[in-house]
Amino acid sequence: MITHEPNPIYVAHPDRYKTMKYQRCGKSGLRLSRLSLGLWQNFGAVDSQANARNMLRRAFDLGITHFDLANNYGPNFGSAESTFGNIFKQDFAHYRDELIISSKAGYDMWPGPYGIGGSRKYLVSSCDQSLKRTGLEYFDIFYHHCMDPETPLEETMQALDYIVRSGRALYVGISNYQPEQTKEAARILRELGTPLLIHQPRYNLFDRWIENGLTDVLKQEGVGSIVFSPLAQGVLTNKYLNGIPADSRAARPELIYLNNKDITPEKLQKVQALNALAETRGQSLAQMAIAWTLNNDAVTTCLIGASRPAQIDDSVAALNNLAFSADELAKIEAILK
Repeated sequence: MITHEPNPIYVAHPDRYKTMKYQRCGKSGLRLSRLSLGLWQNFGAVDSQANARNMLRRAFDLGITHFDLANNYGPNFGSAESTFGNIFKQDFAHYRDELIISSKAGYDMWPGPYGIGGSRKYLVSSCDQSLKRTGLEYFDIFYHHCMDPETPLEETMQALDYIVRSGRALYVGISNYQPEQTKEAARILRELGTPLLIHQPRYNLFDRWIENGLTDVLKQEGVGSIVFSPLAQGVLTNKYLNGIPADSRAARPELIYLNNKDITPEKLQKVQALNALAETRGQSLAQMAIAWTLNNDAVTTCLIGASRPAQIDDSVAALNNLAFSADELAKIEAILK
């Protein structure tokens, strides 16, 4: 008779906090691991649950305490939260107070007029759905995922304030807000008594829009930041050094956030030059790209993605060399000019 062994009980590595670096988030009392794990991709219903579980375990074993979700992560919408909920119940419920778990709402989620935007109706309903999918009693951080120009900012911020006051979340954040919108959101939340904790913008060597005013606002307002897409969807890795591989994201026309039009010969030359500089630092290009984002003093933590546990190890190794000399920074600017 064939018997199946039950899944072994997960016990986190006892040394998980000895090497990971942590930084205070803005002016709050909360410290975040310098790297956070995003569940945007590879945690959906179409992905391997076993691989997802191994990645979450590996991240926590390495001292990554922040897991980042959103209502529409998948595919399908909501499935990344469901995947996380199943794994959390098996492996992480005992470690709940050691974790920062976040989710978001803002983009299109369900049919009809109440499944998108920044209204109180949508944000509270979506938060409740996300809590149900994850099986959590509360989120540590709940974000408005994107600015909604059709909803008064006051209503959106009041909804976030209510989500905290009702016990659904401990802190609130915003994502993809422009500098003036961020400043106004911070003002409204401060007056409501629920300070803005964190902003989540896209930031990497090729996409530096946050340097045009947003980082100044964040520092002035005492707001932390968690930057996503530090590797520019894989462009800032060794994957494209010799062109576009057939199995890469850029070769998949259905992926609207990266395609072969983004990988120009000019950009490939820059990637190759950056890779050569990374080698002189004793790092891979991906490690240098991650370290570079953390060199910005407005950045609290860098949000990494992964498709297998080894990639998490590689990203964490970037923390071994975060310092850049003035000469290295000048060379980077010259390459990107």
